Amino acid sequence: MIAAISSRVEVLKYLESFVAENLSSFLKTVEESWQPADLLPDPRLDNFFDEIKLLRERAKSLSYDLFAVLIGDTITEEALPTYESWLFSITDMPNNPDSAWTKWNRGWTSEENRHGDLLNRYLFLSGRVNMREMEASTQYLIADGFDLQTDMDPYRSFVYTSYQETATQISHRRVAQIAKREGDVVLAKLCGYIAGDEARHAKVYKSFVDKIFEVDPSEMMLAFEDMMRKKIVMPAHYMRELGVEIGQTFGHFTDAAQRIGVYTSHDYVNILEDLIKDWKVEHITGMNEAGEKARDYIMALPNRLKRVAERMKPPQREYKFRWID
Repeated sequence: MIAAISSRVEVLKYLESFVAENLSSFLKTVEESWQPADLLPDPRLDNFFDEIKLLRERAKSLSYDLFAVLIGDTITEEALPTYESWLFSITDMPNNPDSAWTKWNRGWTSEENRHGDLLNRYLFLSGRVNMREMEASTQYLIADGFDLQTDMDPYRSFVYTSYQETATQISHRRVAQIAKREGDVVLAKLCGYIAGDEARHAKVYKSFVDKIFEVDPSEMMLAFEDMMRKKIVMPAHYMRELGVEIGQTFGHFTDAAQRIGVYTSHDYVNILEDLIKDWKVEHITGMNEAGEKARDYIMALPNRLKRVAERMKPPQREYKFRWID
């Protein structure tokens, strides 16, 4: 174990060289990145309207719940300004232009920005969405903000992003699988590209936590425990539609996701188990008594959550989203 570091500031400074050395693998260059225009009909071509017609026909075959989840995912991705400002506001996070942390945050934002653009264009072209209603939900989500319960602490924030990016990857990958099964291979391809980005981003955030465990194991374990006691909430938990109270639409969105198996309580537990394994929580040494107790709580938590998940029944559909005509 590396000699203990006494503060979050020192840890972030220590990690900065790691971030700088690995930026080229953490992020893709603009030149090598896919763009939404690569994956959707090209309006410059003579067959543009024929391609749109085919896209609309495929979209008609998609189930109501899948479309609701896809719209909710799009709104979540479109609220990117909130997420970027949150990352830059984390306590003690260096934000000078030359900092490797700044380069990561901006690069992450630039890659994520394509996701909302891609899905928004697909939905617009599909002809199945009330775009004004969807756009209002996006504006609400950005204006309402969120409370991720990380207290702007970098350790808690990196636990959160490790969890959330993994969950997002699962959601987009499952939407891709269901879309393919329901006959829309193009949508499956779009969501597959997005899931690939999210998987890489999750790996980066998990590496930050892994490095912190090397130099500040007790405080990192306590942060992990605290986030799991609070429970990880998704960034769109304040989602709402016009005329609906804050947060109410999100519950219906997650119900739809659970019904079709896009993201379930079992996935929540599986992510926790994977993080425990990836971070080798069971084998971390050099912790104080509080850190050891925090580890005991974390190690016992998956079995507790599994018992809860097994008792949960898939919610019945009883809600009509304003987004879908």
